[in-house]
Amino acid sequence: MTVHPVIEAAARLLGEVRERRPKVHCLTNSVVQKFTADGLSALGAVPSMTSSLDEVADFARQADALLVNLGTLDPGRREAIMLGLDTFETTGRPWALDPVHCELSPLRLAFARQLLARGPAVTRGNAKEIAVLGEAPPGTIVIQTGASDLVRLAGRELAIRNGHPLMAAVTGTGCLSGALIASFLALGQDRLTGAASALLFLGVAAEIAAETARGPGTFAAALLDAVANATPADVMERGRVDDGAA
Repeated sequence: MTVHPVIEAAARLLGEVRERRPKVHCLTNSVVQKFTADGLSALGAVPSMTSSLDEVADFARQADALLVNLGTLDPGRREAIMLGLDTFETTGRPWALDPVHCELSPLRLAFARQLLARGPAVTRGNAKEIAVLGEAPPGTIVIQTGASDLVRLAGRELAIRNGHPLMAAVTGTGCLSGALIASFLALGQDRLTGAASALLFLGVAAEIAAETARGPGTFAAALLDAVANATPADVMERGRVDDGAA
């Protein structure tokens, strides 16, 4: 049986992330900061989370990848995002945009579109968020999350079939996926493959976690354990990917 190239890449990149320990700076929302940082640490990446206007430029400059997440958006956080991104873009390294709930607020949607126009490596959101966000610039990977995660770029589409319904019952799993995507992008590989590999790995970890979880609370802890302990062999055995046409 032929193994999909993305599954093979995900298994390989998992090992590389753990070996290289990329620094990922997360300009993310206050609700999920700890879960995101714990998930990155469990993976083997090195998280930083500050949005202090006095420090954000220094932290962004030294990061291997950047996550911009629009949850709990306020004027101070918007200013920190712009300052951090202005600095980070000078490095030429990849950044990911998560336009959380941009469909619920005209102000947030306008800000999300402003950021999207700057050409992130990846933008990820659910179907409602992606629908209102509008067309991405050429070269930006668009990820639509759901029962299957759809990864699209330049007429190519990958459908990641791994995951578990308990992910929707734990606040922060989607935000964590954005951070893991940034970690995999930091390796400098093909960005479509890297983003799809990160989603596939998290989906596999979720399936492993669900085997012992008794509900959302134990699932959250088990998911962090699975992110830390899932092996390339688990990815090879469990990974499910389909090709499609965008």
